[in-house]
Amino acid sequence: MKVILKADVKGSGKKGDILDVSDGYAKNFLLKKGLAEIATSSGINEIQQKKKADEFHKAENLKAQRELAAKLNGVTVPVSIRAGENGKVFGSVTTEKIASALSELGYEVDKKRIATKETIKNVGEYEAEVKFTEGVSAKIKIVVSPL
Repeated sequence: MKVILKADVKGSGKKGDILDVSDGYAKNFLLKKGLAEIATSSGINEIQQKKKADEFHKAENLKAQRELAAKLNGVTVPVSIRAGENGKVFGSVTTEKIASALSELGYEVDKKRIATKETIKNVGEYEAEVKFTEGVSAKIKIVVSPL
């Protein structure tokens, strides 16, 4: 019997998979618990359309991330923060401050995507990496200056 899974079933498949299972397993477990529905031609077509749409949206999202990474690569980000006379910063420059400085420049980046090699506690120039997805990242330069 062909069924379409409505939820992930351990050992059988993930949500949206079309499976060919025994009649007893389908009737007594999958259908009874609401984990699957009988596969009809319209249901199968609907699942295939959803998968195509998901693939298209993933491709568009990846394309947009690559474009943003290309624009962002090599950008110098000025960050002003309170500092002492010897150049020591009060506190540290956080990824949140870097993200807000990037948004002032017109780049919307989540603070969780920014990674610095070291904690920024002094005035000067530093390198950071903005990681979008696997294989898509951009290197930026952070210039910390006192207020």
